[in-house]
Amino acid sequence: MKKAVALRYDTQKENAPRVVAMGKGETAENIIKLAQLHNLPIKKDEDLVELLSKVEIDHEIPEKLYTAVVEVFKFLYTVTRPDTQIQSEDIPH
Repeated sequence: MKKAVALRYDTQKENAPRVVAMGKGETAENIIKLAQLHNLPIKKDEDLVELLSKVEIDHEIPEKLYTAVVEVFKFLYTVTRPDTQIQSEDIPH
């Protein structure tokens, strides 16, 4: 069954990325469709989705998941800013 988790990270207001939506089956499909509709990058990582699905909605991710989520943000920077080289230490956390 397909699963999806959506993250938000407002560096001005939050200390870490926050889980803003999650679901499986039809709910996951709807999360993915909304992301596509709004031209948001999507990264497929079943292991990370499994870990993030344990975080409550509207809660920041725990520190133990920072390293894994940094990889997502590196992917996002690559997709949204292909002319920029980014290192893990460049991403605030």
